[in-house]
Amino acid sequence: MEKTWNNKAWFMVLPVLLLVAFSAVIPLMTVVNYSVQDTFGNNVFFWAGTEWFEELLHSQRFYDALVRNLIFSAVILAIEVPLGIGIALAMPRKGWAVPVCLVTMALPLLIPWNVVGTIWQVFGRVDIGLLGHTLAAMGVNYNYVQDPFAAWITVVVMDVWHWTSLVVLLCYAGLVSIPEAFYQAARIDGASRWSVFRYIQLPKMHRVLLIAVLLRFMDSFMIYTEPFVVTGGGPGNTTTFMSIDLVKMAIGQFDLGPAAAMSLVYFLIVLLMCWVFYTVMTNYGQEKD
Repeated sequence: MEKTWNNKAWFMVLPVLLLVAFSAVIPLMTVVNYSVQDTFGNNVFFWAGTEWFEELLHSQRFYDALVRNLIFSAVILAIEVPLGIGIALAMPRKGWAVPVCLVTMALPLLIPWNVVGTIWQVFGRVDIGLLGHTLAAMGVNYNYVQDPFAAWITVVVMDVWHWTSLVVLLCYAGLVSIPEAFYQAARIDGASRWSVFRYIQLPKMHRVLLIAVLLRFMDSFMIYTEPFVVTGGGPGNTTTFMSIDLVKMAIGQFDLGPAAAMSLVYFLIVLLMCWVFYTVMTNYGQEKD
């Protein structure tokens, strides 16, 4: 018997799709328009063609910011994904402690990004901050305003504190969805704790891990508010990621053409990297299945 597909449900989400398309396409077309023109103000534009893209692709400033972004995202994923899985595995599955742990994990996610930056800006200060003052009392030379390594450590730890909870909650949702029968069969077979994780829990968490990796990569690669509030992109250009450099170019220098070209290249890089992550992890999951 041939199965009949009912696509009428698409009409329910059609208004949302149209609204999203409208709110996304118009700004994108505006950026495309600016990327091929030059302006000196007064709403007067001059055709520039691909000049800004060529200038961007020959700019060492762009490649330096791109490398900083890639290193930061790689470090964030290497820390937050294993840490999130470990915390999710340690969380209880039953009892009164479950809602307590879930609420505790969700608290950092409720804090606005600019507030997170302000918290860590004060927290890391040597004169009044708890972290900075404690490290100084212990003899540790910590100053995120002057030391590039300290600035990087501060930004990374801040992001881990803020966003690891997202990975934890996603992994926990994947763990609680595993039927108890799988664990019973593992106990009967005498499987070790590592075998249970490798052959039962990790494969069942594959889809939520895919979501977690994609979300954390996109957010870490486009990070702006937190490092801008804490370090302002410094010291020097140490924590000047592509988003910060883009804002400096567009607003600080009023180079709208180069900024528009950079934003389009930035968008394409994020899109390409997300597609690579999705393809690799999806194919890996199909091989496991």
